[in-house]
Amino acid sequence: MARFTPPAADAMRARLLLAARDEFAAVGLAAGKVERIGVAASSNKAQVFHYFGSKEGLFDALVADSVTETFAEVPLATDDLPAWAGRLHDSFVRRPWAQRLATWHRLERADVPLESVATSFADAVAEVEHAQRAGVLPRAFRPAVLLGLVLHTAAFWTATDAEYEPLVHAVTPPRRRQVVVDAVTALLGG
Repeated sequence: MARFTPPAADAMRARLLLAARDEFAAVGLAAGKVERIGVAASSNKAQVFHYFGSKEGLFDALVADSVTETFAEVPLATDDLPAWAGRLHDSFVRRPWAQRLATWHRLERADVPLESVATSFADAVAEVEHAQRAGVLPRAFRPAVLLGLVLHTAAFWTATDAEYEPLVHAVTPPRRRQVVVDAVTALLGG
């Protein structure tokens, strides 16, 4: 079967997003340089403005894509929230830039809500609420609070401060994953 080759515009947009991912994850939006992104994408800064309108537009598109990619890679499983948290943890470990981009967004663009991200979260909260109403999940926490606790628990190890890391350094990667699963199990009263 022939391999699909995206049109040149799609390929250029993808290269810009990949280069922007590395740049913005490392230094954030304010310190990120469109010129470096253009060079890393084998392009130029004019292409960033052509495809995304601005540096901020590129950053916002990248954050939105990162959240969409996370939920696509790890679809919410309300029937086994602890296992889902473990898979989400695995995704964050494989894709460290996802947490870094989310942090930069909270720091530098918190006043700019991203509609697609808000929709993803609202859909996930609705799924949790539905599972609570069906008796699949406990109602000890409101749906949005429960989802937030699970998301943050799954991200714990990849969002740990450098100063805190030595205190938990001895916890091996497989054990870290198990801690996430156990913590969410305990959160659900199991």
